Amino acid sequence: MNRAAVRFYGETNDLLPAPLRQRTLATGFDGPASVKAVIEACGVPHTEVDFVLVNGTPATLSTIVEDGDRLAVFPRFRLLEPDPGDRLLPEPLAEPRFALDVHLGRLAGYLRLAGFDTAYRNDYSDPELAWLSHREDRTLITRDRELLKRAIVTRGYWIRSTQPRRQFAEVVRHFGLERNLRLFTRCARCNCVLEAVSKGEVAKRLPQRVERSMDLFLRCPGCDRVYWEGTHVERIRLFIRLALEEPEPS
Repeated sequence: MNRAAVRFYGETNDLLPAPLRQRTLATGFDGPASVKAVIEACGVPHTEVDFVLVNGTPATLSTIVEDGDRLAVFPRFRLLEPDPGDRLLPEPLAEPRFALDVHLGRLAGYLRLAGFDTAYRNDYSDPELAWLSHREDRTLITRDRELLKRAIVTRGYWIRSTQPRRQFAEVVRHFGLERNLRLFTRCARCNCVLEAVSKGEVAKRLPQRVERSMDLFLRCPGCDRVYWEGTHVERIRLFIRLALEEPEPS
């Protein structure tokens, strides 16, 4: 059996068991193995890795690892940048698009309320999610590492938190989306972009108190749901502000 020494840096350690973090791992593999295969055998999906050195030389996911090689594995750099040609992750999307795993329904609602294009159904299969992410160039967010290891998935993120409010803040911070917030521009139910409508177009569907006091209305062209700026809007704004003000978990 061949063996390689693998050291994970930064956030990639989040995916390792606590006793194995911040240390060099001795990893065994049979026959020729790619960088992708070696790092994923350690439990880290390739979508979490932006830069790899093999024996001090920049490598790709398809680089063949040989017996005795040493791998240094890095997440996306936030301060120091490697040569663009050596980066493994695709360039960030100008307009973020997400696909969420079936267990992240509340996070999907929060992202949509914040204006982010978020594909979600509670009955997607793993192959459907992987293909959706590939076909529509969406970042796949999941707690399932095996799903992120599929070769067809090029954009992905393993969400660390299990609490929806913290998950929302984690996604915004990780992808640097603070300036991309566009509150109440998408339907929280079906993800369609909302359209402005006159009061006359929806008057028959409004509670009397709303018809008397409100003048601005939005309608979803997908599910025909009507939105207006009630007290829940301020609650949502407060929720988002407090979520983003919470200190990041250490």
